[in-house]
Amino acid sequence: MFKYPGGKTYETKQINKPIHPFQTNYGNRGMTLEEDLNATNEYYREHGIAVIYKKPTPVQIVRVDYPKRSAAVIKEAYFKQASTTDYNGVYRGKYIDFEAKETKNKTSFPLKNFHEHQIHHMQQVLRHGGICFVILRFTTLNEVYLLDANHLIMFWEQQRSGGRKSIPKREIERYGHYIALGYQPRIDYISVVEKVYFSH
Repeated sequence: MFKYPGGKTYETKQINKPIHPFQTNYGNRGMTLEEDLNATNEYYREHGIAVIYKKPTPVQIVRVDYPKRSAAVIKEAYFKQASTTDYNGVYRGKYIDFEAKETKNKTSFPLKNFHEHQIHHMQQVLRHGGICFVILRFTTLNEVYLLDANHLIMFWEQQRSGGRKSIPKREIERYGHYIALGYQPRIDYISVVEKVYFSH
């Protein structure tokens, strides 16, 4: 059991996926967004393209059980602080910071996937001149988009003013940038970053 700093319990969803030992991973079949991005970032680092890492989540362990002398089971833990975004690093001398989310929805992306402190963090990154965005995957459609943080913040503020609680997919297609899926790298978001933030 993990808890946020305020004491709220953090719940995870257990996902059981079939294992296909001879299945090719081309096009992200059977992989989570996090796994694909971690593999992509490893490819970027190995080829000297960019240095991007997934941020570790600081955890305070409170209670541990030892069912066997050789094994320890964490029974209770707390996040030391509210998480900001998933990934950060540097590309061509610019600070990169982004969050990655996925949904099974086909027509919209729920804003409940984001948290107030994440939006605030993105605003701070933008204020200091960093490159900040979100990578959104529609898992059922197997489509991935890069959406600049300014646009996410716009939809977030509209929601707070009584607007929609989700971003329509057509708006993501309008404001965002489609990321073609591949093998190496799997989700080549840096090629989109190059076009969006460095081409002018």
